[in-house]
Amino acid sequence: MIRSMRLAALPLLLALAACGTQRTADAPGAGPAPDRTALEARARTLESAMELIYVTRVQGFELAKQSLGPSGNDGFQSTYVSASGGGRIRLVVDRGSLTGADCPSIHVDDADAATVQCEPDGDATWYRTSGGRHEYARAADGHIVRVAADRSAVDRSTLREAAASAHRADDRELDAILPEERSAPTAPVERGDLPPVGDGAPNNDVGAGG
Repeated sequence: MIRSMRLAALPLLLALAACGTQRTADAPGAGPAPDRTALEARARTLESAMELIYVTRVQGFELAKQSLGPSGNDGFQSTYVSASGGGRIRLVVDRGSLTGADCPSIHVDDADAATVQCEPDGDATWYRTSGGRHEYARAADGHIVRVAADRSAVDRSTLREAAASAHRADDRELDAILPEERSAPTAPVERGDLPPVGDGAPNNDVGAGG
């Protein structure tokens, strides 16, 4: 169940959860669609495959853009921080598979304990705990979507809300979160005080009299 929501807003939130996303593109006045080629270049800057870049929405948490980065070969990770402080939810998407048989053998995000407890919770979704960490993990189209947090800071219902809302970012969401494309390196600056021979050290001779 979603925590601390007004009854008037509950039907809307449930409808959004059912379709797995609240599209920025549906917002009025969103403007022209972002350039897809530019988005692909920005994703390469992040070193993450476009299809593995996910976003989520959970009440009271905001995306920390500085946390965006690659995971594994071409996966993606980000962190959502509680606006009131104290809680963090980590979203990680990597290629792979997850079944009931191998669920206990895959470590829980950032957990220092070896034992993993797995509990099915929905279609191809597991609630997993290990030490002080817990996470929801969902298998989807050849990759695994995981949301994890400290058990003492984020409760299970909030974590489940984040997992249910996690979805592949659309173009507008990519435009909002991806870093800008890195510019090509410029040519080295010519220095006038380098001698034409030798090891290239600056000539600091001052002549007679110092």
